[in-house]
Amino acid sequence: MPYAAISYGIEPGHEDEIEEIFANFTRVDTPVMRSEDGAEIGRLLGTAVFIKDDIMVRVIHYEGDFTAISKHMSAQNGVHVVEQKLAPFLRTRSAAASPEDFKNNFRRALMRCISQLSVEDHPVIV
Repeated sequence: MPYAAISYGIEPGHEDEIEEIFANFTRVDTPVMRSEDGAEIGRLLGTAVFIKDDIMVRVIHYEGDFTAISKHMSAQNGVHVVEQKLAPFLRTRSAAASPEDFKNNFRRALMRCISQLSVEDHPVIV
């Protein structure tokens, strides 16, 4: 099951304020992503947020169609509230007022994956 990471450049010294924002995060209405015809095309399995100095990284554990994630997330009110509250702490402030703005920001912040390992890939020793 794959992971994706989204990076944020933040103003250093605001780790506690940012932690508070995520402590009160409203989760997505459903972890299931569907196509326009209602078929399940992916699921959010979990997320984690890490912060150090001037970098914050949101790690997304998912299965299915990754492109559906930004579309799904862009329609979630809780995500827009977090983005709005984070804005004063970001080094580069990008407007995310619309779902399209959010999807563009999501694409720009997506980190290149260079390795993903899981127990399913581990060689079996007999």
